Amino acid sequence: MYPELDKEIAEFTRRTPKSAEAHKKNLKRIPLGVASNYRAYDPYPIFVQDAQGSKFRDLDGNEYIDHNLCFGAIMAGHCHPAVMKAVEKRLSLGTMFGMPHNMEWELAEEICARFPVEMVRFGNSGTEATMHAIRLARAATGRDKILKFEGGYHGLHDAALVSVKPHEPDFGDVNAPTAVPGGLGVPKASIDNVVVASFNHLASVELRFQQNPGQIAAIILEPIMMNVGLLMPQPGFLQGLRDVCTKNGALLIFDEVKTGAKLGWGGASEYFNVKPDMICLAKSIGGGLPLAAFGASRAVMDLISQHKVFHGGTYNTNPVSMAAGLATFREVLTRENYALVDKLSKKLTEGYRKTVAKVGLQAYIASAGANGALMFYPKEIVNYRDWAAIDIDLWRHYWFAMVNRGVMPQPYWWDEQWTISVQHNEADIDKHLAAFDDIAAALATSQQARMVVAR
Repeated sequence: MYPELDKEIAEFTRRTPKSAEAHKKNLKRIPLGVASNYRAYDPYPIFVQDAQGSKFRDLDGNEYIDHNLCFGAIMAGHCHPAVMKAVEKRLSLGTMFGMPHNMEWELAEEICARFPVEMVRFGNSGTEATMHAIRLARAATGRDKILKFEGGYHGLHDAALVSVKPHEPDFGDVNAPTAVPGGLGVPKASIDNVVVASFNHLASVELRFQQNPGQIAAIILEPIMMNVGLLMPQPGFLQGLRDVCTKNGALLIFDEVKTGAKLGWGGASEYFNVKPDMICLAKSIGGGLPLAAFGASRAVMDLISQHKVFHGGTYNTNPVSMAAGLATFREVLTRENYALVDKLSKKLTEGYRKTVAKVGLQAYIASAGANGALMFYPKEIVNYRDWAAIDIDLWRHYWFAMVNRGVMPQPYWWDEQWTISVQHNEADIDKHLAAFDDIAAALATSQQARMVVAR
């Protein structure tokens, strides 16, 4: 461990005693003391008191510029006025019906206007969206197997919890990675129906189709892999996947739970000019409330209409969430706001790059739309195995040092990325960059010391 990391963690514990106390209490009744495993980290997570706009406060009253934004689910920022107005109005009209209402058609129209789909169904989480999309793809093709990429995250159902974070001894051949369960409780039968390829490596995809002729129903991927910091597709990779699917009668599923709202007005299909067969949406489309959707062509979605594929859910199209979603699409995720976020993103990334160059830190900045990350590598990574070599202690030094200076630069965990909301402003970016400038030299010194020891 770096001595500077020890100092930052000591400062963190000094600043956040009420979070420590709250976590200790939670541990008595809640596994890991948190409601989702991703929120747990050592020595303990920050407990939030309240949030507004681009900032939140913890239980001790410390204020932070927030680039976590609920793991990228609030590009609207906290309590966006348009979303709050829509939600407050709905609360007095009924919070749940379990029956159809007009907002279903309205939001479906909004989604079909932006994304290359003809029909949609709604849910409440990204996990639901990818689970139903995979089931539909299997039904549409009459095939059982799904191809995913090593390191890709697509939710918490059995077909998705494969090779999410495999360890090096289990990798297997880079051309044909071993399918590794994401934890206990994932049946072997599920593992057998998921074949794994390497991101940015078309030859590995083609090999998998050769090895499983007529058996692969779909390829599912995040067009930008965001479970490894931020990993961009290399030129031609996404179009290559489109061609492979077309050639082999498989469907191409874009998991746009993160990219669908945060990349641009029309998501990844517009950004990269590649048309998938199915799209999964969630997180930022709800403006802070739970909302998800999956869509495809009428021919594929008609499998639901024909009662050949079942889809249901008590909370689907909850009117409060739908009102938030409509306000988000119409008043938050506008072309004008995307232009604003792009401007802030450019300022942030350029500021980081100048500081990285100034102090000699071996790192680069990856960014796209509202997303970005400081990547602690000497050159751009192209797949999960490149990412797995990250210096975790150096990243933790970065994160705790930034948090101690009032900036949460991204969610905790070195596989995450920052989000810029429509409520961030240039003053927020200036403070973010000032905090990074304050710690960058120490990061570079720690990195260089570790490299000397490694030699």
